[in-house]
Amino acid sequence: VQLVESGGGLVQPGGSLKLSCAASGSIFSIDGMGWYRQAPGKQRELVAATIGDSLTNYVDSVKGRFSISRDNAKNTVYLQMNSLKPEDTAVYYCNAELREVGRAMFISEYWGQGTQVTVSS
Repeated sequence: VQLVESGGGLVQPGGSLKLSCAASGSIFSIDGMGWYRQAPGKQRELVAATIGDSLTNYVDSVKGRFSISRDNAKNTVYLQMNSLKPEDTAVYYCNAELREVGRAMFISEYWGQGTQVTVSS
């Protein structure tokens, strides 16, 4: 199983970016997908997550600005980031908790390679 992220980059404060993360491989089903971020000198934190078909969760600092969505047919999760602030600057990591073909009784966790988001004027 592999998670491939895209969509990071440099944006001015107040701007927008959309991150994508596609999961591929021997996937039976996906229980949840989410986005974490890690800024220099800080611990990795959960930004947003989607569980099942409709449950979502956001860290307080991004509520009202970020939106997570999922395309189950494509095993892809998106993070729409609006009104970006310099403090949103970090490496963003995709995370998936899923069940693999032939091992559907077990939940496996996978991470993407990370994509840099820099908010600066």
